[in-house]
Amino acid sequence: VQLQASGGGLVQAGGSLRLTCAVSGRTFRSYGWFRQAPGKEREFVAALNYGNNRKYYGDSVKGRFTISKDRAKNTFDLEMNSLKPEDTSVYYCAAGDPILSYVSASTGYRHWGQGTLVTVSS
Repeated sequence: VQLQASGGGLVQAGGSLRLTCAVSGRTFRSYGWFRQAPGKEREFVAALNYGNNRKYYGDSVKGRFTISKDRAKNTFDLEMNSLKPEDTSVYYCAAGDPILSYVSASTGYRHWGQGTLVTVSS
């Protein structure tokens, strides 16, 4: 199983970016995005249940970020709008089979991408 994240970069506050995670291997129950800023713990951003397409978001990104999947391309994306300087972080994609109570926990995911840096300037 391999996950490859892409799409990070530098953007001004208020701008948008789209991250993509390409997944090879098998299909998982859930796909998620987490982020980690220097000196901080890894933070849940968003997750998607592959079977029923149910989506989950961290409080700090609700209404601004959208997670989606592309079955044909075997990828899942994170559309990030109205970006703020505090969104600056390394973003990681993840795949796993967490039970519902662990869908927002990093421990619920076994497979991780390499991370992509998002920098939001003020």
